[in-house]
Amino acid sequence: MHEAAPVNPWVAFAYLVAGVCFILALRGLSSPATSRRGNRLGMVGMGIAVLTTILTHLPGQPLTGVKLEGTPGRFVIDWASAAEILAAIAIGAAIGLTTAKRIAMTAMPQLVAAFHSLVGLAAVLVGVAAYLNPDAFGISSLVVPMIGQPFAVINPVSKVEMGLGVAIGAITFSGSVIAFLKLNGSMSGKPILLPGRHVINLGVLAAILLLVAQFAHTQDAWPFWAIVILSFAIGFLLIIPIGGADMPVVVSMLNSYSGWAAAAMGFTLGNTAMIVTGALVGSSGAILSYIMCRAMNRSFLSVIAGGFGATDSGGAAGGGAIDRPWKRGSAEDAAFLMQQAEQVIIVPGYGMAVAQAQHALREMGDKLKEHGVRVKYAIHPVAGRMPGHMNVLLAEANVPYDDVFELEDINSEFAQTDVAFVIGANDVTNPAAKTDKTSPIYGMPVLDVEKAKTVLFIKRSMGGVGYAGVDNEVFYRDNTMMLLADAKKMVEEIVKAMD
Repeated sequence: MHEAAPVNPWVAFAYLVAGVCFILALRGLSSPATSRRGNRLGMVGMGIAVLTTILTHLPGQPLTGVKLEGTPGRFVIDWASAAEILAAIAIGAAIGLTTAKRIAMTAMPQLVAAFHSLVGLAAVLVGVAAYLNPDAFGISSLVVPMIGQPFAVINPVSKVEMGLGVAIGAITFSGSVIAFLKLNGSMSGKPILLPGRHVINLGVLAAILLLVAQFAHTQDAWPFWAIVILSFAIGFLLIIPIGGADMPVVVSMLNSYSGWAAAAMGFTLGNTAMIVTGALVGSSGAILSYIMCRAMNRSFLSVIAGGFGATDSGGAAGGGAIDRPWKRGSAEDAAFLMQQAEQVIIVPGYGMAVAQAQHALREMGDKLKEHGVRVKYAIHPVAGRMPGHMNVLLAEANVPYDDVFELEDINSEFAQTDVAFVIGANDVTNPAAKTDKTSPIYGMPVLDVEKAKTVLFIKRSMGGVGYAGVDNEVFYRDNTMMLLADAKKMVEEIVKAMD
């Protein structure tokens, strides 16, 4: 068996600094006011971790750094292999930088899902490489049989780590692909409910665990590859029954999966930074998913089990728009009503993100404040397509943090509010979540905009429905005025009317 290489104290210290940076980054990301600092700390920590790993794993001797030759302090490095590693890093960095600069905020949820899929795939590839060449990873002992060629026997603990890491990585990859397709509109946001899906999912998951035990016992090739195939399959099966209304929870949950996959591969590679980082991402993602499930009155176990509580009737309810009378207003009407109000609560949704209307919205808020109107922003935990989507957009437009409130802090104020200004938010303001047991969003806490004296609702047309495929009965209430137009154009017209 390979002897463990002595740990360089400077390497341990560098990984410790990186870990502290990651913890401080999570702390900073907990508030919009400190999110920029949190991002910078995360970037610094990742830079330290990557640079340290490269310097300690330059090709020359497997996983122990460089090989000594001649006098002490003289190193021999396989520069050709080192150049390949650096070239791969450069290509990946160029792709990431270009994508980050060009991507629109409306496509950010898709980008996050795509990145999660790459993390999962990377974990699978590392596991496959470790299985095919365990000696290079220092996780095997050499066995010389009496007759035949010597072969490497992988350590039992490493086989368990490898099996679980590959399984979690494959689930993350395939599940993220489905999430990407749903978020991108390439696949219907409605739940796709397979007959007997719960029995199938539980059976496949049980089979994966049994195969991990079999692989740890025998090291045969067939259980390892069966783990990979079944894990890819269960990733698809777990995500397709989850509807669009729950997609922000799915994104958070897949983020957690990607962290656990990275941590498992960190044990296989013997890399402290991967273990710490993966554990931080996995635990924080799981906690966020749990918090969001509580905010939506969803069962955490139901969501991670693939929409366990979904029913065929619920998935199809409310499919189309309702043909009922409704009132249409203009920008001038909206401007007059809001200027006469004492308080206006603005409720942003995905429609605001699509129209990129956050800057015009902030300008409208500033105009109202000039007229002595109190302006507040109400954020639903799952508004948009990923956690914190609306907070990021409002922060980008320099909306004061003190004006932004979460659902539980502001919901009681709608009854005393003159105007609720809803801009592109459908599902998170739909009263059907409180009254219609057949609705796919039933049980999800929503913003009580219908209790305001007047509701101004910006929507492109009356023909469409929300991401969950459910029409909103607020549209047809006597105190609602529909403003049918592109969100940015309508807000700009309202600002002009105020002038």
